[in-house]
Amino acid sequence: MRAVVITQPGGPEVLQVQDVPDPSPKPDEVIVQVAAAGLNRADLMQRQGHYPPPPGASEYLGMEVSGTVAAVGDTVAGWSVGDRVCALLAGGGYAEQVAVPVGQLMAVPSGVDLVTAAALPEVTCTVWSMVFGADSGRLQPGESLLVHGGSSGIGTMAIQLAVGRGSRVLVTAGSQRKLDFCRELGADVLINYKDEDFVERVQAETDGAGVDVILDNMGASYLARNVAALATDGRLVVLGLQGGAKGELDLRALLSKRATVHAAGLRARPAPQKAAIVAEVQNAIWPMIESGAVRPVVDTVLPLDEAGRAHQLMNDSGHIGKILLTP
Repeated sequence: MRAVVITQPGGPEVLQVQDVPDPSPKPDEVIVQVAAAGLNRADLMQRQGHYPPPPGASEYLGMEVSGTVAAVGDTVAGWSVGDRVCALLAGGGYAEQVAVPVGQLMAVPSGVDLVTAAALPEVTCTVWSMVFGADSGRLQPGESLLVHGGSSGIGTMAIQLAVGRGSRVLVTAGSQRKLDFCRELGADVLINYKDEDFVERVQAETDGAGVDVILDNMGASYLARNVAALATDGRLVVLGLQGGAKGELDLRALLSKRATVHAAGLRARPAPQKAAIVAEVQNAIWPMIESGAVRPVVDTVLPLDEAGRAHQLMNDSGHIGKILLTP
């Protein structure tokens, strides 16, 4: 099969499509003939040599795909060759085929085309587990959510799910075009982080109370300000480090608010945890997608041979929603 190979750690130019061995399924896996693969910022970190795949995972990039089942392992039940699926991966998606643990496989929601379905696994599983999960954000109807990077793939899904479940959503983004799109998805408060102090705006919009949950992709550079923007009993969920990995935290601020900081991740979780999240997502989110209340947002679709260009697009951060690759 053809797959994107990292020839050496570096910039987008190090990505090359090469012929590599076809995958073969373990007893509890299926082989998916890939229709599309979704990009994630973790892919850029892996390309640079900063984020290796978990032990036992494919060495190739790609943490989500859509496609059709091409083969099933000996112990797999409930799936047949030809089924239309999308899947959450630890790696291997930038290829023509990929082996998927059966617990991380999802039927494509009705009304979603096969290529677009590749935009769903990472954003739905990430947002569900980190914003609504009982061990992380625990966002409830009537509470408020601040989403940093509201126009990203994660952000556009978080806005829709939170609004659909009865929460008020505030977002940050770096351009009016992105903020306008967030408004279309249901965001109530739009903050251009280049022009405004988001803490001041949050305090103004909440009568000084702060927000209940913050979904943060920045990390260190926003840490102190995020805590300042939290409400009493607020929850800060950190899922990205675009603003650095090491920050200073005043624990008195946490104590005074009874606030919590959660470091969230999905890729390295054990397979049973991933399978549980996938099952919850299909029960809670798939009906919202099939009803039209929530939709995947796709910015750009490029061929696999242009993986380097796709990485550059993501690095430039001009996109809204997901970037996909098609074999």
